[in-house]
Amino acid sequence: MPKYTEKDTEKYYDSEDSIYQSFWDKEGSCHWGLFKNKENNYLKASEYLTDLMIEKSGINSRSKVLDLGCGNGEVTIQVAKKTGSYIFGVDLSGVRIKNAEDKLKQNALAFVSFKKASATNLPFKDGEFTHVWSQATIYHVHDKDKALSEVYRVLKKDGIFIFDDLTKPKKIISKESRKYVYDRLLFDTPFSFKTYQEALKNKGFKIIEAKEISEHLKISYQKLIDILENKVNNSEEAKLIEKYKKLILAYGFTIKAVDKKELGWALFLCKK
Repeated sequence: MPKYTEKDTEKYYDSEDSIYQSFWDKEGSCHWGLFKNKENNYLKASEYLTDLMIEKSGINSRSKVLDLGCGNGEVTIQVAKKTGSYIFGVDLSGVRIKNAEDKLKQNALAFVSFKKASATNLPFKDGEFTHVWSQATIYHVHDKDKALSEVYRVLKKDGIFIFDDLTKPKKIISKESRKYVYDRLLFDTPFSFKTYQEALKNKGFKIIEAKEISEHLKISYQKLIDILENKVNNSEEAKLIEKYKKLILAYGFTIKAVDKKELGWALFLCKK
C-alpha cells in the first residue's frame, strides 16, 4: 500500500485547486452535500450541510471556532457571517490559504483569520476553542490518531467537535477503487463507521451523534459528473477537457466504490 506524506497532499491541492474551483464552486467551496427533499442543486446541498452543522454544533456569536482544513475559506466566511463567531481557519495548502486571505480582504471580517498549518501540529494553546469544525478533511491527514489528539487538546472542556469524513467499510479494497479513489486522492483510512466512533471515544470524546450519509456522497459525485459532462459537451474550459474526462471516469468509480461498500461517508458530533 502506498504511503503518502503531508508534502504529497500539499502539492496535490496546490496544483489541483484551480481545477476544482472551475466546476465544484467558483467561490472555492469544495465539499460534498446533503440532498434533502429531492434537492437537485449541488451547491444548495453543500450549503444545507453547512447550515445543518451550524445548527447541530450550536455555534453562535460567543463561540471561538477552529475550521480544520478550511480550504479556500469560503465556508469559514459563511459560518462567520451566519453566526457572528470568531473563526480561525487552517489548511495544509499554501495556495488555498492565500486564496482564503484574498477572499477575507474582500469581506473585511475582523473576527476571521487564516494560517497555513498541519492538523497534526496545531499552533494553538490547550483549550483555546469552544468548537472545532471540519468538512472533508481528516481523511487526507496521514496521522489521523495525532490529528484527533490535537483536536481534543485545543478544545475547551465541554467543547464541540463537528466534522464529516470518509470511512472504509471494508479492509479489502478492489483494484479499481484503490486506483480511482484512494490513490487518486493520496489517502487511506483505518476507520469504518464503527471504528471511527471507537477511536473518538478512546481520545476522550463523548459522541452525541454519528450519522452514516454515504448515499449523499453518491449523489454528490453524480451531480459533479453531470456538471463535468455538460462542460465537456459544450467545450467549456477547452484546456481542461482531458482532465475533466479523467475526473468523470474517477467519479464514476467513486460511486461504484460506495455501492460496493468500499467507501463510506459519515457525519460526527462529539463533545469533550
